Amino acid sequence: MLIGAVAGLGAVVFVNALDLATHLLLGVIGGYTPPSPVNEGGVLAAGHFSRAWAIPLIVGLGGLASGLLVNRFAPEAAGHGTDAAIAAVHNDPKGIRPKTSLVKIIASAITIGSGGSGGREGPTAQISAGFASFLAGSFDLSQDDARIAVTIGMGAGIGAIFRTPLGGAVVGAEILYLHDFETAAIVPGLVASIVGFVVYGAIEGFAPIFGSHPGLVFDQPIQLVYYALIGIVAALVGLLYAKTFWKVHGIFGRSSLPKWALPAIGGVLVGCLALVFPEVLGTGYGWVQKMMTVDLLTFPLWLVLFLPLAKILATSLSIGSGGSGGIFGPGMVIGGLVGAVVWRLLEHVAPGVPISPAPFVIVGMMACFGSVGHIPIATMLMVAEMTGNLSLLAPAMVAVGIATLIVGDRHIYASQLRSREDAPAHRFRFGLTPVGALPVSAIVREAPLVIDASELALAAH
Repeated sequence: MLIGAVAGLGAVVFVNALDLATHLLLGVIGGYTPPSPVNEGGVLAAGHFSRAWAIPLIVGLGGLASGLLVNRFAPEAAGHGTDAAIAAVHNDPKGIRPKTSLVKIIASAITIGSGGSGGREGPTAQISAGFASFLAGSFDLSQDDARIAVTIGMGAGIGAIFRTPLGGAVVGAEILYLHDFETAAIVPGLVASIVGFVVYGAIEGFAPIFGSHPGLVFDQPIQLVYYALIGIVAALVGLLYAKTFWKVHGIFGRSSLPKWALPAIGGVLVGCLALVFPEVLGTGYGWVQKMMTVDLLTFPLWLVLFLPLAKILATSLSIGSGGSGGIFGPGMVIGGLVGAVVWRLLEHVAPGVPISPAPFVIVGMMACFGSVGHIPIATMLMVAEMTGNLSLLAPAMVAVGIATLIVGDRHIYASQLRSREDAPAHRFRFGLTPVGALPVSAIVREAPLVIDASELALAAH
């Protein structure tokens, strides 16, 4: 409960810091207001660049400030915080430094608020995981309990800021492995996640981020073909996302320039890209909201086709260069854009296509990052909670299942392990056959030589 409460408060602090940074940096200085989801301000009419020349400078200076802050005080806060939290669970659950969370809040707010393409879940995951790590050390918890504490802290933070308590509880247990669950974290994760959700909701509101969509239903079997197509395309785009991210990360990692300068370079490049594709700035959730409506028809087809690729490149430059932010949220945004692409291409040529693009956008969000992030169940639950609609879970299962099969063992989180058998904490348990499963005859053998005690006494003399 304590971990959940801090996760909720941390999410509140971060989302307000991000809103303030976005208003000051992009709004006041840059003269641009990005759209926002219906229950996070609901500003769907994006502003125009009143000072277009300033956008690359603002995003670059945001990257520079973030790089200086991170490299001076907490280098581990660079990049996407979720992967760092996963690594801590597997290797050193008590080793997250308390100041990492504070640095992560400020650096991520500056990176994303200045226009960098990143998600909010990474920072909140690292914030709540950091507190759980501090708590584990303060109470001298066992390593097993410390691992569970950090795991549920990570899930509670994600569940709070996305207002998805069930999905948050599951994501903490699912995100650690490619093909397994940390089952011991599910029940305490439910408690922590609901407490975090209540604390966050009491301050920021409980309504789903993208509003409720009760009118969206699955009632035509032919649509399963289209959802299967979304699964295939989403998997391929998800793999492109992972490959591009790590390619860009490697290029910046091999650079001889100071590490603090690299996010500035990535930021300038993102700002230049935004002059053509302003949709890549910030989290992108407001653009997903717009794509869920028939406003999608007002977007030129070429723009709809290239937006997923532009968001992939922008996120790779922003976070892969060392900027602070998450890759989870952009992954869902990219998936939503994939769903929008499929809808635009099929709307006039295929029978039974939904009148609204929202079902395709929602399922695309689930399939893309659910597969490449290896969190298919958690992502389906989270997106259902974010949109207030459970009726699309059936077709989503088709899309997510196909996408997951295509992705296979390839992934975007470097710290994920294949299963609990590969985890240091579980290696002893899985590496030895449980004694209780063996018959006595398999262990006990008749002694080949028996020496009487009296014979030992004679031998001694």
